[in-house]
Amino acid sequence: MVIDVGTAKLAAFAGIKNDEGKMKILAAAKVPSKGIKRGVVLNIDEAANSVEQILEKILEQVDGKITKVDLAYAGQPLKTIEFKGSRLTSGEGMVTQADVDELFREAKNIGLDEELRILHIIPQSFIVDDEPAELNPVGAIGRKIEATFKLIAVPAIYIANFSRVFDKLGVELGEVTLAPLAAAEAVLTEDEKELGAILLDIGAGTTKLAVFREGVMIHAAVIPFGGNVVTQDIKEGCSILPKWAEQLKVQYGQALGDFADERKVVTIPGHNGWEPKEISFKSLAFIIQARMEEIIDSVYFQIEKSGIADQLGSGIVISGGTAGLNNLVSLVKFRTGMDARLAFPVIRPANKPKDFADSDYLTALGLLNQALDKADPAPKPKPKRDKKKKENRITPWIKGVVQGVIDYMDDDEDVAFN
Repeated sequence: MVIDVGTAKLAAFAGIKNDEGKMKILAAAKVPSKGIKRGVVLNIDEAANSVEQILEKILEQVDGKITKVDLAYAGQPLKTIEFKGSRLTSGEGMVTQADVDELFREAKNIGLDEELRILHIIPQSFIVDDEPAELNPVGAIGRKIEATFKLIAVPAIYIANFSRVFDKLGVELGEVTLAPLAAAEAVLTEDEKELGAILLDIGAGTTKLAVFREGVMIHAAVIPFGGNVVTQDIKEGCSILPKWAEQLKVQYGQALGDFADERKVVTIPGHNGWEPKEISFKSLAFIIQARMEEIIDSVYFQIEKSGIADQLGSGIVISGGTAGLNNLVSLVKFRTGMDARLAFPVIRPANKPKDFADSDYLTALGLLNQALDKADPAPKPKPKRDKKKKENRITPWIKGVVQGVIDYMDDDEDVAFN
């Protein structure tokens, strides 16, 4: 089972590999997120209640018990470190798997601050006897191998807090994956990653991005604001309650003020004796545009920081809850000068449940695909029997049923299957 934990919602999938080795989704669930903000646990009890709700929803669809859940991390801060290592080959003039493994071990043990935890060690390049080699250099002829790795590290205390949340439920926290890496798994094709592409996930609390080139992730970042600040701007700019501000954004908002119809208005009901308010679509759009431009400019700063802004042949793929704003793709194109499209699943499960194409599930979908790639085929679970609700079963689950992931990252969704 996997869980994507965001500021606004938790989204989860459970699945297995079928007899043909393809992903099959067994259960899907989504609940409001409590006790978590910008990918960080702020209240252990509230977060545990939200996780318990989603685990129960999964267990309503599949019989069994849950022992381990993988997590998609999207909290702050995120630290990216470059490591270079080299060694003489040990296979009589040929690179062996032991050589590559030793370089990975060196990268893993570089002696980071104890307050940091490495989530990912991503190979960037290999050189054998001064000649560039494939990212899988085993078998290459040469006496010396050099490697460059990108290390993604996060504060260890934030991961520890997620462990505390799951410990309260008697469930083990499994692998923790950077949320934009999981989302990219679901919405970027291999060709896009090869040509150069950016996964841009605009969530409620954070905006996450991952930059790919030649099939490798070369840069990742988390920007500490997302759709919630847009809602806050509407609340303050229109002097209305937060619930009305969110509804205005979702139902009538768009990202380009010049495209909004100034003749159209929406009426906000009065309360406590105050008269109703009329807000024009155009005024609303300009409030939204101002904040979205700030977010996009912060994103472009990170793209430039990657050093390959002019080498991205595909462009930007936009996912996340805020991606649904009208004309957002046009605004992204205008502010960055790059091509852009909305995210959709690029992998397919063996079955197609009703929630398969829901954008809220994209990160969870990528997480599930990654988890299943590492798992052995699982035995078929028992179908859910129609009977009275059982006692709490949030502890060991059917062996082999996929693990889970949650959302978390530094500076915070469609689905895909094979």
